Amino acid sequence: MENPWKKFVPQSPTRQGSAEYFSGLVYISELIQSPQPMSLQVYRVMFTPGARTAWHTHPKGQILHVESGIGWFQRRGEGVLEIKAGDTIYIPPGEEHWHGASATYAMVHLALQASENGVAVHWLEHVSEEEYRL
Repeated sequence: MENPWKKFVPQSPTRQGSAEYFSGLVYISELIQSPQPMSLQVYRVMFTPGARTAWHTHPKGQILHVESGIGWFQRRGEGVLEIKAGDTIYIPPGEEHWHGASATYAMVHLALQASENGVAVHWLEHVSEEEYRL
């Protein structure tokens, strides 16, 4: 019996995260890209030590689930939180935030989000070294 997921989920190779949206070395594996109306996207993101996203928001929110390593997460205007394997974070729609590896450990997480009018993320400025080190 043919797997029905193969009808609409591309088998994309792991790719390096773009320097436009990430600082440091990041690898992204697309796991799920569901059709409308669900519009669910699931990615496994591997951050090397010191690597991180730029500030960004999600129009429908985001869920992060840490699979391994130690990372950092920050909501705009709040302190940096340490995140570890097994931790799950919910980010509400429109909330500015960033996430990535700690300075000395790699981190892998699953990122789950849905798109709105074809858009799942709004990218903002890069996280400065000063913001990252707080």
